[in-house]
Amino acid sequence: MKLKPLHDRIVVETAAKEEKSAGGIILPDSAQEKPQRGTVLAVGPGKTLDSGATSPVDVKVRVVGLYGKHSRTEVSVGENDYTILRADEVLAVVN
Repeated sequence: MKLKPLHDRIVVETAAKEEKSAGGIILPDSAQEKPQRGTVLAVGPGKTLDSGATSPVDVKVRVVGLYGKHSRTEVSVGENDYTILRADEVLAVVN
């Protein structure tokens, strides 16, 4: 992994876009929404509190998480695309 997240941020590999609708209709690129789920690849050490202590991150590596549409920063490293977001922006974990 070439990216090392800082503080309470995590690096996520975004899931593939849905190319078909629930009814089986093939969607063109312009109609495909960005996925809101992905696999966590790296986790930062945690948020530094005012007291100087570090609050650990609840999300772990290799967990599939769900996050909001607008709560992410997309980056490209080499040929790979990643999403960086704060750990508290993960809404749920998929079991």
